[in-house]
Amino acid sequence: MKQQTLCAVSPFDFTLSRYVVLDNGLRALLISDYSGPSASGDEDSDGEDEGEEEEEEEEDDESGGDSEDGSEEDDDDDYGVDEEDDNEGKKKKGNAEKQSAAALCVGVGSFSDPSDLPGLAHFLEHMVFMGSEKYPSENGFDAFLKKHGGSDNASTDCERTIFQFDVQRKSFKEALDRWAQFFICPLMIRDAIDREVEAVDSEYQLAKPSDSHRKEMLFGSLAKPGHPMGKFCWGNAQTLKQEPKQKKINVYKRLRAFWKKYYSAHYMTLAVQSKGQENLFHLLYIKSQSIRLTEIDLPKADFSDMLDPFDTPAFNKLYRVVPVGKVHALNITWALPPQEKYYRVKPLHYISWLIGHEGTGSILSVLRKKCWALALFGGNSETGFDQNTTYSIFSISITLTDEGFQNFYQVTHLVFQYLKMLQTLGPQKRIYEEIQKIEANEFHYQEQIDPIEYVEDICENMQLFPKDDFLTGDQLMFEFNPEVISAALSLLTPEKANLMLLSPEHEGQCPLREKWFGTQYSIEDIEQEWKERWTGNLELSGDLHLPAENKFIATDFTLKPSDCPDTEFPVRIADSDRGCLWYKKDNKFKIPKAYIRFHVISPVIQQSAKNVVMFDLLVNILGHNLAGPAYEAEVAQLEYKLVAGEHGLVIKVKGFNHKLPLLFHVIIDHLADFAASPDVFSMFAEQLKKTYFNILIKPEKLGKDVRLLILEHSRWSMVEKYQALTAGLNINELMEFSQSFRAELYAEGLVQGNFSSAESKLFLQYVTEKLQFSKLPAEVPVMFRVVELPLKQHICKVKSLNKGDANSEVTVYYQVRLHLCCCCFLSDAHGGTVL
Repeated sequence: MKQQTLCAVSPFDFTLSRYVVLDNGLRALLISDYSGPSASGDEDSDGEDEGEEEEEEEEDDESGGDSEDGSEEDDDDDYGVDEEDDNEGKKKKGNAEKQSAAALCVGVGSFSDPSDLPGLAHFLEHMVFMGSEKYPSENGFDAFLKKHGGSDNASTDCERTIFQFDVQRKSFKEALDRWAQFFICPLMIRDAIDREVEAVDSEYQLAKPSDSHRKEMLFGSLAKPGHPMGKFCWGNAQTLKQEPKQKKINVYKRLRAFWKKYYSAHYMTLAVQSKGQENLFHLLYIKSQSIRLTEIDLPKADFSDMLDPFDTPAFNKLYRVVPVGKVHALNITWALPPQEKYYRVKPLHYISWLIGHEGTGSILSVLRKKCWALALFGGNSETGFDQNTTYSIFSISITLTDEGFQNFYQVTHLVFQYLKMLQTLGPQKRIYEEIQKIEANEFHYQEQIDPIEYVEDICENMQLFPKDDFLTGDQLMFEFNPEVISAALSLLTPEKANLMLLSPEHEGQCPLREKWFGTQYSIEDIEQEWKERWTGNLELSGDLHLPAENKFIATDFTLKPSDCPDTEFPVRIADSDRGCLWYKKDNKFKIPKAYIRFHVISPVIQQSAKNVVMFDLLVNILGHNLAGPAYEAEVAQLEYKLVAGEHGLVIKVKGFNHKLPLLFHVIIDHLADFAASPDVFSMFAEQLKKTYFNILIKPEKLGKDVRLLILEHSRWSMVEKYQALTAGLNINELMEFSQSFRAELYAEGLVQGNFSSAESKLFLQYVTEKLQFSKLPAEVPVMFRVVELPLKQHICKVKSLNKGDANSEVTVYYQVRLHLCCCCFLSDAHGGTVL
């Protein structure tokens, strides 16, 4: 057994890491956490109250087997209309300081699926956890975690499979033993196969309406025949049950053989985080040393010789696609040689930083001026789909307006002009060092990460990087290498790009269907006129240029002294008839960051459905107006969010406190001087129609809207808002609304973090002086009143508006005080209901 201590990489990293290689070949990183209470190292006596159980269960958005789950943008493709999230900033299960966690990465994934059993790797990920010889109960581990405030998950990627769990520290020893048995002697009994096939099939059915997953499957189908990228990684009842039965394939036997071949200790990396180095070391050694080594020490599955999978006639075409959501989007994609070996330079990160820039001279700023685009994402998500040993994806995804959709070739032309400019100018050391500094600042002062998330990242890093870079390899930019960056840039040419254009207007024009997700698409050659313009001497655009120096990068990280007594909770330090301010100094984490939140309350929003729509438009256009001026703040790790709350505008700003007031002032200035052109108004009105529509076709969102409509007084439904919007609104009405909105307000703020109380008061002062509003004539409630349900059970059945979605949603609502129950059923397109 070999071991080595890895030092902490930040003054705010209260962990000590020990790297060990066990005799069976398993590589492990033991992360001993010395932050928080009782770092004595005694797992069973760490000062926690034995009766204290975590009551919140993890909300599992993805159901465990997210094969190749990773998209560069939100799956909804909704622009704006952020809803207030009461749980923002909360840990998944409350106090992460009291959790221990472990994650194991196996160096095998869906690329290794046999051709006659698509989805076998994903299926095995499920079956491994169906009991062990020592703990045979199928659901015993989940029940144990639930009882002791824990959670678990797993995911299958192209070349890796990851398992992770967390639990209260006092229960970690037993939890680790139960968990380790799944890799030592899993039962994988025959009787469980049919049940778990249904679980895998359910995940597949849930993924089918996702446009991001549909795009991935369609893109994978363009790979060369025989390349693993073309495999159906999800698996379903057809591939794992029906077809094997017809072909007389023994799935159970093949599953055991797959496990025996690939779930070997020398393919595994393990990360464990808890209190106490010595106890942790002995605990890990006892539990993990028993994981088997394959009888024949075979090398790990290797696909690195299968390069250029998309060097085919099917690539460099125009694919027109019918999306599920009501959205226009253009995806420009290149398949490059694997870039992972250049992790110290991160060439794709440098390029994507410039491509995705939103300031003056950027692609998106020009497109926004033309009212052709709403958003742009560029780069590589670093999931197995985007980056593996056979290729690296570089993709640019642009959310288009109706006019942008009509001019998508001109949009593509502008992208190619920008890339030509980058190739001509070459890599810029000034820009690289600016990005490097931003990333280093964020890493150096990063807030504590949930242990389960941290070990998940680290165990995968251990498969990718040398041991000295386990903790930093995926985050820091180590060295400027213009040759490596130029080599990647030189490959991003028009003749090597593939275009995918998504639009509901393609309905009826796309005769082809992708095999597994049923995506409708068509293929055509890129128009010759544009090919000639791009492959010739492509002229540069005078509207495009590199970004200027970023004035939002923090340089002062001094911790401010307290100028008032410490308090456990925020206290009100300013109060008037126009607003109030709450304040709390950070004396716990002691990092140079702060959080500011203002709720600007207005009585006019809820007066009508039309006003609610006007408010949504105002907030969306305000965000649009801020996109350029505030973008540099975002890339400097200053975050801001505008939320169209039910009774007012919520402004959230957080990050390094040094430049935070500058960003806050920019936001308030744009609110005070709000303006919109007719073209911008029309663009956002059309986009808001699509957003409302996309909300209505999602069962979970429609169900929530109906439930709140039943329960809350004076709430306007999404249908009523959609009707008000489609009835016709104009720019003059919006400007009149913006004036009435700002006329009478109440501003309630919170400042928390590395600011003094005197500095904090200046934020409220700036809001009241800049916006120049009058006090409210009467108090405005910030929450809706809830209906008192009659004394019986109620069932509301709603038919889904998306005929192509077979999923159903059930919501159960309890008015606990009155012991009432209200169920809302959302059925599939056939009118059936499920419970």
